Amino acid sequence: MPDFPIFVQDYWPVLVAYLVGATPFGFLAGKAKGIDIREHGSGNIGATNVLRVLGKPVGITVLVLDVMKGLLPVIVAKLVSDSSLVHIATAMAAILGHNYTFWLGFKGGKGIATTGGAILSIMPWALIAAVLGWIIVLKVSRYVSLASLAAAVIIPLTLVVENLITGTWEWNIFGFGMFVCLLAIWKHRGNIGRLLRSEENRFAKKSPTSDQP
Repeated sequence: MPDFPIFVQDYWPVLVAYLVGATPFGFLAGKAKGIDIREHGSGNIGATNVLRVLGKPVGITVLVLDVMKGLLPVIVAKLVSDSSLVHIATAMAAILGHNYTFWLGFKGGKGIATTGGAILSIMPWALIAAVLGWIIVLKVSRYVSLASLAAAVIIPLTLVVENLITGTWEWNIFGFGMFVCLLAIWKHRGNIGRLLRSEENRFAKKSPTSDQP
């Protein structure tokens, strides 16, 4: 039996990560309750919309599952490969799987929870700073979208500070941080417009135009 090509041998965790990331837990949770979550609330399959439409127990469960589908593929990649490029590519694939799931016509969530799980073991300090920023901005503004955007921007900024302190620039990690930031901004472009027009709804309200991770 011939060996698989080197690329397949080395990068199979990337494909697995996309397939795992593409599992639409929010959509499946809605189906389990007899609804299409895309037809309720904001229409997003992310955990925040699930929480608003189906309640805290279901929403928190979806949140944990979305985090895990980002985290677990990267853990597997680290177990089978020493290459940081494989780790980063795996994390990116999990995030893209959530954001652009083939199960739903390549339309998915906004990737905040899955991104958090995916970057946990790659850039932990940046994640901690982003989570703290997310909590603070959400508490002050009550906008999930604004909190998510703040967290996205904090990630590359934290990497810059970390690299300046250590004096060693890891360009592949920084590039990944910029990818995460820019992708989050792109996925929230509609929310940015509503924020600028003062039309975005706060987290305390149930509305079809608010943000979901």
